[in-house]
Amino acid sequence: MQITAAVTRQAHTKFCVEEIELEGPREDEILVKIAAVGLCHTDLLVTEEVLPFAFPAVLGHEGGGIVQQVGASVTKVKPGDHVLMTFNSCGKCSSCTSGKPCYCVHFTTQNYGGARADGSSALCSCGSRVHANFFGQSSFASHAIGNERNVVKIRDDVDFAMLAPLGCGVQTGAGAVMRSLDAKPGSSIIVFGGGSVGLSAVMGARIKGCKTIILVEPVAARRAIGLEIGATHALNPVGADVAALVRDIIPGGVDYAVDTSGVTAALQAGLQSLAMHGTLGLVGVPSNPGAELNVSIIGAISAGLTVKGIIEGDSVPDEFLPELVELYRAGRLPLDKIVTTYPFAEINQAVEDHKAGRCIKAVLVF
Repeated sequence: MQITAAVTRQAHTKFCVEEIELEGPREDEILVKIAAVGLCHTDLLVTEEVLPFAFPAVLGHEGGGIVQQVGASVTKVKPGDHVLMTFNSCGKCSSCTSGKPCYCVHFTTQNYGGARADGSSALCSCGSRVHANFFGQSSFASHAIGNERNVVKIRDDVDFAMLAPLGCGVQTGAGAVMRSLDAKPGSSIIVFGGGSVGLSAVMGARIKGCKTIILVEPVAARRAIGLEIGATHALNPVGADVAALVRDIIPGGVDYAVDTSGVTAALQAGLQSLAMHGTLGLVGVPSNPGAELNVSIIGAISAGLTVKGIIEGDSVPDEFLPELVELYRAGRLPLDKIVTTYPFAEINQAVEDHKAGRCIKAVLVF
C-alpha cells in the first residue's frame, strides 16, 4: 500500500515527506494507522549519527493510532483498537522473561537493526529498499507496522496528540522516578534537564509524593513550567555551583538525582548533590559516546551511593502505559503543558523548533 512518510535519505539532512510503499502485515504483525507521533531526541541522534542506523530510513518511535489490520497469529489487538507504540523487545531472553524488556539482550537489533528478524524491510521507494523497523515501528508515517511486543491497547476516549509521547520520552522520564528509582513519599530529588524527559521526571516525582523536587535547567521558560507542574525549586546552572545551591536547600543532600541532559558537568553535580545512600539515575545520552563519569570509589563506598543506568524508565509497557493514560485523565500528568502539535508535513519545522528550544515536546499529527 502507498503511505506518506518522512524519509531520512542520509545523515545530517532534512526529512523528505513523500509517498512510499508499505508491505502489509505478516502473520505476527500489526498495521497501525498513525494519528500522532512524537518527535524524540533519539530520532535526531540517529540523523546526527550519534546512534547507529542505516539510510535511507523512516524513523519515529512514539506512534499512536488505530489498528487497521492484524496478522493471523495476532490475538492481543484487533482492527479498530486504539493503541500506542513503544520500544521493541524479543520476549524470549532472560531480561524479557524476567519482566525487564527494556534491557532485552537483543535491544540493539530489535530497535536499531533497520529490518525484520529475517533481514527484510516492509518499506520501499521506487523499488529500492527503505530501512524500517525503528523501535519496531518506524512511525514517522501515516501507517506503521508493529507487533504484540511493542503495541499497547489503550482506551478510545483520549487524545493521541497528548498520549503519543508516552511511548518513549514520557515513560522514560516518569518511569525513571516512578519505577527505576521508585522514589519514596517525602523524599527529595533533583532533575537535570527541563526537556520532555526531565519535565516528565518532575511530574513523576510529584505523583510519587516527593517533598522536595529541584529542577536544574538553563532556560527560564522551562524552569517556570517545571515549577508549575510540580517542582518546588528551579535552578539556573549557568555560572553556578549547582551542588552548593542544592546544599543550601537541603544541607544533607538529595535522596535521588536524575540526569536527562547527558552533560558531564550535570552528572558530576548530581553526584555531589546526593545524600548518604543516594542514587544517581543516568538517563540522558551524551553527544560524545565516549563520555565518562568520574566517581570517587572511596567516596561512593563511604556514602553508600548507587549509580544506575536507566533505559525507557524500566517500563513494562503493557502495565505502565495504561497507568500513565489514567494519570493523564486524572489531571496528574499534565502533558498539555509540554506538548506542541505540528501538522505531519511540517516535521522539519518541528525539528528546527526543537533544536532552538522553541518547543518542549513536538508531536506530529495527521
